[in-house]
Amino acid sequence: MIKSVVIYKSKTGYAKKYAEWIAEELSADIFELSQVNIDVLTNYDNVIYGSSLHAVGIIGINYITKNTDKLKGKKVVVYATGASPSSEDVISEVMTNNIPPDQQKLIKFFYLRGGFNYDKLPLTDKVLMALLKWKIKRKKKQEKPLTRDEKGMLAAYDKPVDFTKKEYIDDIVNYIRS
Repeated sequence: MIKSVVIYKSKTGYAKKYAEWIAEELSADIFELSQVNIDVLTNYDNVIYGSSLHAVGIIGINYITKNTDKLKGKKVVVYATGASPSSEDVISEVMTNNIPPDQQKLIKFFYLRGGFNYDKLPLTDKVLMALLKWKIKRKKKQEKPLTRDEKGMLAAYDKPVDFTKKEYIDDIVNYIRS
């Protein structure tokens, strides 16, 4: 029987929500990143790691990229969640910045739209996001046009947004099952 495991690291809950959906759909074991040892993964045929983006960095990705020697012969999936809509540019930039070229054939990457909840962020992220908000508001005050993402971020500071949808996991599930 083919065994799958889903590992996640989630600051605000969006990556965790997708991890739970994927694990349920694949009847996979599920672990928060801090609860699993890399050697345990040798018992699985499929390894799925999910986390959120911080700038264009996938949080905790080095857990996978530093251990690819132990994951050879397995289907390895990495997904990242972010508040922005998916686009080829976003996917390419995230892959380039997180998965070394020699590992891109081993690791299949997916981007899943998550959300934004300022209140759930750790203090350091709140400070960084407050600076971004100030920068966007300054741009608006100078009557410079705001991008769609900038407008969305300003709105999300006051009211959390959740763009997660269970059907977004379909590509991952189909890839694992193929």
